[in-house]
Amino acid sequence: MKKLFVSVAAATLCMGASSAMAAEECGTVTVAEMNWASAGAIAHIDKIILEEGYGCEVELVSGDTMPTFTSMNEKSEPDMAPELWINAVREPLDKAVAAGDLIIGGEILNEGGVEGWWVPTYIAEEHGITTVAEAMKHPELFPGAEDDSKGAFFNCPSGWNCQITTGNLFKAFGGEEAGFELVDTGSAAGLDGSIARAFERKEGWLGYYWAPTAILGKYDMTLLDFEVPHDKTEWDTCTVLTECAEPKKNSWVASEVYTVVTDDFAEKAGVAMEYVKGRSWDNRTAGKVLAWMTDNQATNEDGAFYFLENHSDVWEKWVSPEVAEKVKSAL
Repeated sequence: MKKLFVSVAAATLCMGASSAMAAEECGTVTVAEMNWASAGAIAHIDKIILEEGYGCEVELVSGDTMPTFTSMNEKSEPDMAPELWINAVREPLDKAVAAGDLIIGGEILNEGGVEGWWVPTYIAEEHGITTVAEAMKHPELFPGAEDDSKGAFFNCPSGWNCQITTGNLFKAFGGEEAGFELVDTGSAAGLDGSIARAFERKEGWLGYYWAPTAILGKYDMTLLDFEVPHDKTEWDTCTVLTECAEPKKNSWVASEVYTVVTDDFAEKAGVAMEYVKGRSWDNRTAGKVLAWMTDNQATNEDGAFYFLENHSDVWEKWVSPEVAEKVKSAL
């Protein structure tokens, strides 16, 4: 019995030493938990995988795009931004990467952040509507306008930049002439509610939305094709401006969304950098997780565990079989 106790103690000591060594190799890692749902969930997913799979000690810190990037660029803190929408920081990020201060990891949203005009998929399939031009031919399919003789086009709430952009594009695509009324949804809840109501009634809906989001994770929507390329000059000088007398047809460009880390992280993380460079998920998967979080009033941490427990077909591709087993045993 004494020999058994000694053997178990020795084994436990070895395991502890091994874990300590792994943690020492990776060290303490600070990860930005951005203040929107998809980024918050992926931050907690990273925390679980880095800690359980790679032996890191992860500290989550609050973040937002510009403050987090500026801090990483100037102070090398935090070590990692799991979901950085890099269109907003393109020029300074390129300079930091060229200088070797920051490193771009994997494209965490492999379809990019998507904005545009959507219709329910059941409407798209039943009536063959896949483009803005086709939708504009059928105002009768989209109820909800104050004037019953017109179709409803649901805009962003007041104060959002997309309200200006959508208003200009609505004008450029001849929405009013086509028989549509631009509907102000009033708030984020109003915009979401208009979609939920349409699905409950199995009615048509046409308007602005973006992905990944809980709404698009819950409701099957089709993104309409604007059939014109993104014109950046037109976009910057007219499309996004309140004073845009003669807006031209244009389209959103997908936002590139990557993980960005400091050079310090790359040095201490070792093999974990392979994980950071290789992981990504699509908007539909992210949307499903966000929808579950909304329906269950779940935290970002809850969402991370839900994803790891229910989407192993996605995340196990991000890591080695050995790391996957460590993570699964910890769930």
